[in-house]
Amino acid sequence: MLSLNVVNGQGEPVGTVDIDPAEFGGKINRQLLHDVVIMYLANQRAGTHSTLRRGEVAGSTRKLFRQKGTGNARVGTRRTNKRRGGGTAKGPKPRDYEYHLPKKAVRAATRMAILSKFQDQEALVIDDLSLPEIKTKQMATILQSLKLADTTCLIGTAGLDDNVFKSARNIRGVEVLPAGQFNAYTVLKQKRLLLTRAALDELRKNKPEKNAAAKA
Repeated sequence: MLSLNVVNGQGEPVGTVDIDPAEFGGKINRQLLHDVVIMYLANQRAGTHSTLRRGEVAGSTRKLFRQKGTGNARVGTRRTNKRRGGGTAKGPKPRDYEYHLPKKAVRAATRMAILSKFQDQEALVIDDLSLPEIKTKQMATILQSLKLADTTCLIGTAGLDDNVFKSARNIRGVEVLPAGQFNAYTVLKQKRLLLTRAALDELRKNKPEKNAAAKA
């Protein structure tokens, strides 16, 4: 069993919560985590890169000068990739990088990423994070009290909390997401994970798929 400290907005401990690793997959498959992160990064690529091949650049296709008798090295068209202003040889063209892994594997990787934060003691549970109004300074004060101000942090809420989201969006390195929208990439790219108690309960509701990592 893993034990996590529960704190209030002033950083004072108010209790602990026990977590069974089996609720989050039990073990961490590093290869699966790597594959899922690469998938998310690939799906974010625009794929709009484009270069001009030798048949697309401006210029005549006439041979620059005759093959023999000039004393120069033989050359062809001005469009060749060997000349300045010529086309690019085997350059990139627009393409779609998107692909998808099985849904069970992606869900299993998300739970493994959360479990890794628990095991590495990079996760913290806060009793309540509700804010009466949108106030960036108040959110910054809370993060300072929790010693999360000088690092990147993912804040997980039970649902979409507009006050928390808008209060934290201007703080560098801080991201706010509902627990239901977590994925392996967003969890791993932030150094620390801050969960409300309600968000943790939301994550524990969904049981991991049996043998999901093995099937992946």
